[in-house]
Amino acid sequence: MFIPTTIEELNYLGWSDLDIILVSGDTYIDSPYSGAALIGKVLMQAGFRVGIIAQPSTKDLSDIQRLGQPKLFWGVTGGTVDSMVANYTATLRKRRSDDFTPGGVNDRRPDRAVIAYCNLIRRAFKNTAPIVLGGIEASLRRITHYDYWEDKLRAPILFDSKANFLLYGMAEKSVLELAAALKHQADPTSIRGLAYLSHEIPEGAQELPSFEEVTADKDRFAEMYEVFYKNNDPITAKTLVQKKADRYYVQNPPALPLNQKELDAVYRIHYERRQHPYYEKTGAAKALETIRFSIPTHRGCYGECNFCAIAVHEGRTVTWRSEESILDEAKSMALEPEFKGIIQDVSGPTANMYGIECAKKLKSGVCEDKRCLFPEPCPALKIDHSRQTKLLKELRAIPGVRKVFIGSGIRYDMVMADQKNGTEYLREVVQHHVSGQMKVAPEHSEPGVLRLMGKPGVESLIEFKKQFTQFSREAGKNQFLTYYLIAAYPGCGEIEMRRLHEFVSHSLKLTPEQVQIFTPTPSTYASVMYYTEKDPFSSAPIFVEKNLKRKERQKEIVTGAKRIDAHINKATPTLARQTRKGPRK
Repeated sequence: MFIPTTIEELNYLGWSDLDIILVSGDTYIDSPYSGAALIGKVLMQAGFRVGIIAQPSTKDLSDIQRLGQPKLFWGVTGGTVDSMVANYTATLRKRRSDDFTPGGVNDRRPDRAVIAYCNLIRRAFKNTAPIVLGGIEASLRRITHYDYWEDKLRAPILFDSKANFLLYGMAEKSVLELAAALKHQADPTSIRGLAYLSHEIPEGAQELPSFEEVTADKDRFAEMYEVFYKNNDPITAKTLVQKKADRYYVQNPPALPLNQKELDAVYRIHYERRQHPYYEKTGAAKALETIRFSIPTHRGCYGECNFCAIAVHEGRTVTWRSEESILDEAKSMALEPEFKGIIQDVSGPTANMYGIECAKKLKSGVCEDKRCLFPEPCPALKIDHSRQTKLLKELRAIPGVRKVFIGSGIRYDMVMADQKNGTEYLREVVQHHVSGQMKVAPEHSEPGVLRLMGKPGVESLIEFKKQFTQFSREAGKNQFLTYYLIAAYPGCGEIEMRRLHEFVSHSLKLTPEQVQIFTPTPSTYASVMYYTEKDPFSSAPIFVEKNLKRKERQKEIVTGAKRIDAHINKATPTLARQTRKGPRK
C-alpha cells in the first residue's frame, strides 16, 4: 500500500488521525530509493500511523493542512537532493527541470526547502507538534557550513529552521527510537544520530569553535570542519557542541549502521514502485524511469572523494544486503506486470563496493591517519570482487529477467587492485551488464588536482580502459566508457584544464561532454577549500577560480565549446561580480 496522502485514504484505512506526517521536497514515489518513502514504511511497519505530503505549496496553507496535525511529530526533508543544488546550476542559473517533480518542470521545490516547510508548518499550526528534520539537505547542513549560493557561512540548520530535532544519516534506527520516546513522553536527547539545541553542554561533549569564531576566522572554520568530519564514525565519534549566541547546537554520535539482518528487513517491506496517483495525475516523475526497476545492494562509501557528501551522510562504512534478499527482490520484481525483463541498476553509492569492507574498521572504527583508497588501496581492505560476480550471475539466471545492468559508477582502481578476481569481474560486467556505456569518474588527470580531490592517479584508469576495450571486442559489443570530469575545482586553473584536455584527447581518444563545473556543496572538504582558499590538510594557499565566466571557460577548454552564455553576468550578484583571487594560471 501507499503511505496515505489524502483524507480519503485515511477514511478508507479507518484512521481518524496520524502519529507522524512526513513533508518532502520530492514528489511521492513509493520506492526504497526515496528516503521519505523508506522512513515512512519503516515507521508504519513498527505500528505508527504515517501520512505524507509531497511538495506542498508555500503560497497558501491548503496543502500542508489537508491531513491535520500529527500527534507525535512532523518529519521534514528537502528530498533526495539539497534544494539549492536541485534548483541552481554551478553558474547560478535556475534549473528548468526536476526529475522528482510531476511533469519534470522545476516549479514545486522551494529554495532552502527544509526551512521553507518548517515556516509553512508554523504558519498553519500555531501550537504545532514537534518538527524533526531529516534527509540530505538537513544532514549536510547540520553544522556550520559554507553556502555557495549566498557566499557565506550559515549556522546549523536547526537555528534557521527553528525545528525541534534533526536526525542525520540514514536514520531508520534513530527515527524509531525518537517516535517511541515522543509517544511515551520520554527524553529523546540521548538518541544516536540526533541533534538538538540546548542552553547547556552535555557532559563529556567536545566543544567546537563557536559560530561567531568560525565566521570571523577562516582558519578556525577549517579546524572546526576537520573535527566534525573525524567524528562521523559511529564507533569512535564523540558528542559535538557548537555555540551560537546563547545556545548550543548538540550533535550526538552517529547511529550504528544497520547490520545485514536489519538491512534485509528494511528492503523486505513492500514498496509499490510507483508514483502515488494523487501526484501522478499532474504528471509523471522522470526519476521513476531509472529507480522503478533498480535494486539497492549496499550503503556507505569509503572512497572519501573530497567533493562528495556521502561520507558525512551515509558514512564511510559499507554495509550490504544478503544475496538472498537481493535475489528475492529481483524475483518479486520479475512478477510485476509492467516489468519488461530489465533491471536498470544493481548497486549502491559505488557499484563495486558490495561485500568488501575492512575487518579492522568494522571492529575499531575508521583510521584517523589514512584512507581506504587514497592515495592507493589499503592492503587491509582485502578487495575481492568474487561475491559480486556470483551475485550478478545469479540475478541473470532468474526467470523473467533478460538484462541486469550496472547503472552506477565503478571504482576502476579497486578493480585493478583485485589481482585475483578483478579481471573476471570486469569481464563479467563487460559481457553482460553494460547498457551501451559504463560510467567511471576520473574527474581530472593532473596529480595536484587529483590530490585535492582525494582521487587516484590515471594509471589505473588507462589499464582499466584497455581491459574494457579488449573484453568488449571479445564479446563482439560496441560499448563505451563515459567519463565524468570536473572543471574549476579548487587548485585547478586553465593550465590544468589544458593538460586535462590533452590527456582525454590523446590517452582516452575522445572529446568529452560530461564535464561539470564544480559546485561547493555543504559539509565537504572541497567546500572548505573553496571558501578558505587553502588546502585543509596542509594549510597551504591554493588557487580557487570564483569568476563565473572563467569557470565556464575552464569547461570549454575540455569540451571544445566556443560559447559563453551572455547572461551569466546577470546571475546572483554576490558571486557574479567576484573576480579571480590569487595568481593567474
